[in-house]
Amino acid sequence: MENTIQKTEIKKQTFPVTGMSCASCAASVDSMLKAQEGVVNSSVNFASNSVLVEYDSRSITPAMMKKVIQEIGYDLLTEEDETYSNTSEELSKNHLKQLTKRITGALVLVVPLVAIGMFFPNIPYANYIMWLLATPILFVFGKHFFVQAWKQAKHRKANMDTLVALSTSIAYFFSVFNTLFPHALVSKGLEAHVYFEAAGVIIVFIMLGKLLEERAKSTTSSAIKKLIGLQPKTVIKINEDGSEKVMKVSEVVKNDILLIKPGGKIPVDGEVVNGHSFVDESMISGEPMPVEKMAGEKVFSGTVNQSGSFRFKAEKVGGETVLAQIIKMVQEAQGSKAPVQKLVDKVAGIFVPVVIGVALLSFVAWNVWGGENAFTHGLLALVTVLVIACPCALGLATPTAIMVGVGKGAENGILIKDAESLELSQKINAVILDKTGTITEGKPVVTDILWNEKVKNQVFLTSVLHEMEKRSEHPLAEAVIQSLQHSNIETIELSEFKSITGGGVTAKIAGHKYFAGNRNLITKHQVEIPANFNSKIGQLEKEAKTVIFFADEKEVKAVLAIADKIKNTSKEAIENLQNKGIEVYMLTGDNPQTAKSVAEKVGIKNYRAETSPSDKADFIKKLQNENKVVAMVGDGINDSHALAQADVSIAMGKGSDIAMDVAKMTIISSDLNKIIQAIELSGKTVKTVRQNLFWAFIYNVIGIPVAAGILYPFSGFLLNPMIAGAAMALSSVSVVSNSLRLKFMKW
Repeated sequence: MENTIQKTEIKKQTFPVTGMSCASCAASVDSMLKAQEGVVNSSVNFASNSVLVEYDSRSITPAMMKKVIQEIGYDLLTEEDETYSNTSEELSKNHLKQLTKRITGALVLVVPLVAIGMFFPNIPYANYIMWLLATPILFVFGKHFFVQAWKQAKHRKANMDTLVALSTSIAYFFSVFNTLFPHALVSKGLEAHVYFEAAGVIIVFIMLGKLLEERAKSTTSSAIKKLIGLQPKTVIKINEDGSEKVMKVSEVVKNDILLIKPGGKIPVDGEVVNGHSFVDESMISGEPMPVEKMAGEKVFSGTVNQSGSFRFKAEKVGGETVLAQIIKMVQEAQGSKAPVQKLVDKVAGIFVPVVIGVALLSFVAWNVWGGENAFTHGLLALVTVLVIACPCALGLATPTAIMVGVGKGAENGILIKDAESLELSQKINAVILDKTGTITEGKPVVTDILWNEKVKNQVFLTSVLHEMEKRSEHPLAEAVIQSLQHSNIETIELSEFKSITGGGVTAKIAGHKYFAGNRNLITKHQVEIPANFNSKIGQLEKEAKTVIFFADEKEVKAVLAIADKIKNTSKEAIENLQNKGIEVYMLTGDNPQTAKSVAEKVGIKNYRAETSPSDKADFIKKLQNENKVVAMVGDGINDSHALAQADVSIAMGKGSDIAMDVAKMTIISSDLNKIIQAIELSGKTVKTVRQNLFWAFIYNVIGIPVAAGILYPFSGFLLNPMIAGAAMALSSVSVVSNSLRLKFMKW
């Protein structure tokens, strides 16, 4: 009993976190939460600014966690699902808007600042004008760097914000000193240079890098919000006296009798008590065929009623519904991914303290062994090291390559959301394909029409069938109508039209009765099936196609086969993936016969039928436990859990919005060949990022010792901070130029 109670008290919840600027911030939030009593586990996702916390609600509450996170300079939002979703999206938009405003303001001031510093340094009051221009750039538009650096310093940590804050503030205050007391250096035979423009340019460059990153992050999935949007806000309840009452879905309790009209969304899980209809359950099963519902059949929240009305009894409400479980699973799968520690942020943890150490060491070394003017030279070396080591090139190395790579992908019909999926795509060695809408077209079409050899009046009979299907409410009727619309159709007058549940439709034309439906309908009315049709019908059924019989009172006139057609490029794409040594699997909610038929046609040996959304996600976990890098390709809402679980998630562009929101990549054309192109693009983009980082680090390896004054004993050369600032800008230009080479890559 005690174990049962304990299990029920452990909760898993995703919270938005604000104020994080890099991976080390995420690590601080994570370590602080894990240190709290009652927190079983936590996983901070820096990319989505959220944290998934598993905690014992008897020991700690969200409010307590919020307080702890606020103490270290960040914030944890504790709103409930819908409010949380809106707040998270609004925060992202507002943050991007504010950053854009700050950059615009800084750019307006930095242009005249650089112009004066580089080209007109001798105009009257030049230093004071530059001081006036630089001050708001640093302490108004760029104040967040100093705020974040202070937060890190309070907890004895340093990140890239620390280096930006130190380098710019020392350059700024050194320049202020030289502006107010120029004779202090002039009296020692040195020029009282100011470096206001260097400080301003550094801030602007770093902010531009941040803007690139934030733009990528602003596309953070709104999948959870859209999933919640699937559930209607209100529902019609049938009272005991038979009257109808419109009420909120949140007020529905178990055993309430609810009315669903044509086109309405089903609000909660339940069982049909009376009425008849077809329900589109593709968001649960992923299968295109609407499911017939009669008394005793189960219905699920978020699915869409199509033709008829029915009443059902509520069985699962609130968080118990299938839709609520899908929402929860997607949240957990997204949140459980540890943030990818980008190389820049990994190195920054070591790089920043080392640079600060080198700067201080150079200052001390100059004061010990520098001889005459040791203090001045030492201070110049300190400033120059911090300026030249400012991680502009490092900060731009990843986002510029990613932006160009993403643009190149978009040109070729591949939408890529983040750097993580680009980095991982080149390592993919297992691809899981959903069947419906991924390998197949995703909608039923007539694949075969076989006419009885005895038929002589085919135009007339085609017109009869067309008119009967036009009046039918069955979802497959549309496929038949579409297939016949290019035929010579005559105007036909029907009489005694009837729709037979579970059978098909019947009608009379000029005193003769006609039938269109399944085998049961034909058998029931003792209509003869020509002998030569039997083998052909058997073959169609073996291929897992739905067979529709069209007959008069005596014999079958035609047989139509309906199936979800395989895309033209699917077989070729699957062969290409397999030729690259990638294992291909097909997982579908469809029946084994259909799954087998499709798998054989496209050359997939590994497939599973009748899989639920959680089955797909579990299968991906199994492959991941075997150290495989798994790509999941799907198009339906039912694929969202599996897409969120996969290492690389790819949605087909003609699928659901939710699948595209969860997925990190979207193939606009729904052509599976694009997966291989995405893998190649990934390899070339990652290679470019590595080249950028290599040159950025080499620049620092060479530049920092020179800035510290290592050449002075041999050549008397001491690097000017102004030149250091220019070199820093040049390194950024070289990184951006290298990234632009991706635009000219060939497939």
